[in-house]
Amino acid sequence: MPRKSSGSLPLFSSAALDRRQMLALGAGAAALTAFGSGEVLAAKAKPIKVAAIYTVPVEQQWVSRIHKALKAAEARGDITYKFSENVANTDYERVMRQYSQEGADLVVGEVFAVERPARKVAADYPKTAYLMGSSFGPTKPNFSVFDNFIHEPSYLTGMVAGKTTKSNVIGLVGGYAIPEVNRLMQAFMEGAKAVNPNVKFIVTFINSWYDPPKAKEAAFAQIDKGADILYAERFGVSDAAKERGVKAIGNVIDTSSQYPGTVIASALWQMEPTIDKAIKEVIDETFVAADYGPYSYMAEGGASLAPLDPKVVPPEVIDMVLLKEKEIKDGLFRVNVNDAEPKSTM
Repeated sequence: MPRKSSGSLPLFSSAALDRRQMLALGAGAAALTAFGSGEVLAAKAKPIKVAAIYTVPVEQQWVSRIHKALKAAEARGDITYKFSENVANTDYERVMRQYSQEGADLVVGEVFAVERPARKVAADYPKTAYLMGSSFGPTKPNFSVFDNFIHEPSYLTGMVAGKTTKSNVIGLVGGYAIPEVNRLMQAFMEGAKAVNPNVKFIVTFINSWYDPPKAKEAAFAQIDKGADILYAERFGVSDAAKERGVKAIGNVIDTSSQYPGTVIASALWQMEPTIDKAIKEVIDETFVAADYGPYSYMAEGGASLAPLDPKVVPPEVIDMVLLKEKEIKDGLFRVNVNDAEPKSTM
């Protein structure tokens, strides 16, 4: 059953406003009147109806960023919001179709393993807006895509790892070898090599988006091979690092408070720029199929480097990394987007 966020209005109540109703009354109507023409521009009334479909728990790091952004929009009164989590790939099309039939204005999710069925649903509901995590492009007229392009801060965390490792062996544990994951690992490895040409990498994919025990075992195996820093693309890796007394690099969310002294740097994803743009365009009736990926870049506020603690990262390393961060933001340094599967180098 769909899980509705607590404290929200019923998303699909009988009292819901017509999806093409214009804002009316007073200044609202006046603001929507085209100057000098007398034509009124159509817009949806807030809150619009948003539904989300997640294949993992909302606590999982990647999905938690989407959930957080949607909860913020709900708190502002821009949307009503309900979601389904732990949806199996075999059930994804049914849930997506159900939300569409119920009248959602915007459906958000991730379709990495169900690209064709999801796009088929979107084609059947051309008046519904879809914003989906995807490794592919948008489909007209209503299927937009996004991805967490946090390769820039991932490069910076690689610099931290390259300067911090003592064994010159760094382990990386990822979910699946898809572009969305590959580009982050590649950027991390490139950042490490840029400051330490002697570093070697051990790369492992667990072929799951949420299996902390399996990720932990993969991390243990890398530590046994000499890795003293682990890139924690999945949950479970930082637990292994903590138990074995090595360091970890966080991904998407900042877990340094949960793993003090273990997680020494993190590349963060902020989904708000992407979500807020999609919501605004649905409200304004201007939503079209587009690639929202660039809204995850540092320049748009969609990615950032977590604050570095001089207690665990040498001050001279922090200074070096912050200088490179400024170069990225100023457009003076460009981090490569490499979607190829990363390989071990030892």
